[in-house]
Amino acid sequence: MSTATDTKRKAPAGEKVADWADGRLGIYSLAKANMRKIFPDHWSFMLGEICLYSFIIIILTGVYLTLFFHPSMNEVVYHGPYEPMQGIRMSEAYASTLDISFDVRGGLLVRQIHHWAALIFLAGMFVHMMRVFFTGAFRKPREINWMFGFLLFVLGMFTGFTGYSLPDDLLSGTGVRFTQGAILATPVVGTYISMFLFGGEFPGGDFVARFYSIHILLLPGIMLGLLVGHLILVFYHKHTQFAGPGRTNKNVVGMPLLPVYMAKAGGFFFLVFGVIAVIAGIASINPIWAIGPYRPDQVSTGAQPDWYMGFAEGLIRVMPGWEINLWGHTLVLGVFIPLMAFGLVLAIIAVYPFIESWITGDKREHHILDRPRNTPTRTAFGVAWITEYVIVFIGGGNDLWATHFHLSLNAISWFVRIFIFVGPVIAFIVTRRICLGLQRRDKEKVLHGRESGLIKRLPHGEFVEVHEPLSPAQLHTLTAHEQYKPVEIGPTVDENGVRRKVSPVQKLRARLSKGYYGENNQIAKPTAEEYKEINSGHGHH
Repeated sequence: MSTATDTKRKAPAGEKVADWADGRLGIYSLAKANMRKIFPDHWSFMLGEICLYSFIIIILTGVYLTLFFHPSMNEVVYHGPYEPMQGIRMSEAYASTLDISFDVRGGLLVRQIHHWAALIFLAGMFVHMMRVFFTGAFRKPREINWMFGFLLFVLGMFTGFTGYSLPDDLLSGTGVRFTQGAILATPVVGTYISMFLFGGEFPGGDFVARFYSIHILLLPGIMLGLLVGHLILVFYHKHTQFAGPGRTNKNVVGMPLLPVYMAKAGGFFFLVFGVIAVIAGIASINPIWAIGPYRPDQVSTGAQPDWYMGFAEGLIRVMPGWEINLWGHTLVLGVFIPLMAFGLVLAIIAVYPFIESWITGDKREHHILDRPRNTPTRTAFGVAWITEYVIVFIGGGNDLWATHFHLSLNAISWFVRIFIFVGPVIAFIVTRRICLGLQRRDKEKVLHGRESGLIKRLPHGEFVEVHEPLSPAQLHTLTAHEQYKPVEIGPTVDENGVRRKVSPVQKLRARLSKGYYGENNQIAKPTAEEYKEINSGHGHH
């Protein structure tokens, strides 16, 4: 006779911890819903990853640097390892930066990685935003995410500015002085902001400590919150994708987050980190020991900000030195107008998704991306903005262009003043014509096939090129885009002969919509009837 005894399996400790956490945080259900999320496999989506990984590198290296940096403007006499600076009076901020560069193990490399990562972060943000803009990825429901990304870029600019101002060297001090002058040009509030930042008359005794708090606490904290919100919205809205077979607004074709995408993302992170480390080890940046500590009575030759501040500096450099006096106060228009123009440009970029939605009247959700050629007006606006940026950036370095290419400084300034208005217009017209030409070429490829390069002689002696028909996948890609119709005002007189009042805003919207999707702004897609007629043997080789 035998008896059966029930034995309960004892759960491992790790499983108990997992069960305990899941019962209180719902980790399992959350992971089950999101760990198999699909991501499209396209190289352009890696631009956002470069921004994310650069930001992580900035945080890691920044934490290391804070352990050794002294954010103080108290004067000391240098007696460190760098011989050329022996016995020179300088601020504690400058002296500690020298110590980081020459005395702390790995300090110079970490400093350079930090600086290069910041430059690459902002460059990646710029290119990533252009990719989002040109492909229409900012449309509903991603308008808020566009604004999050825009704010990340703007805050990154000011975080970078406060960061490279901390060493208190002659170059960064010149830039801070330039900024203080721009702040003072702001009517009414300029003097108060300046006194708040600098703790008195420039240079004051507190601006390094205040910039330090802004640089390591305030701005990074806001950016981290925006970044988390940005990624949450990416997960919530699902990823956009380019048109292709089987891809619709209701699905995503690609690879799952785990394990494929995470493995690729992990490898790409170390690749980005390695490339930045190699650049930092090879290319010296911001060698403060060759510039010297800041002194208000000196200005470094060829002083230039980092590239992302070149637009603002260029606007101020090429603006004439206009001033007006009102009620006993001087308004420096030569500085105030460029600052207002800079702010206006940033505001237009921030709200552009809402502007385009209003112009086109398109309120639908979009998860399929546009090919830039299929939206000529939007693409032309983007290229015009980049052209504007490059031209003004040249103005921001007019002294270096003059000395390196033996040109007249005044000639460069006048070139920028003229082409700041002419250049974007030319770029807009040329870009739109190129897009329309590419649309015509796509239409020809759909109707007549791809040029094979093979020449065939017909029985009557004519030589023709053999065209190969496109595959169904290629045909789908070239014809999947929508062709929008401009918003119409409609009849101004109703059926009873009563004239309907049309507001100037409605007229403006209709005109702008016609500029986006009017007759001369897009090429009609080939119809199924045209395709069947040509491929049935009429005029096709």
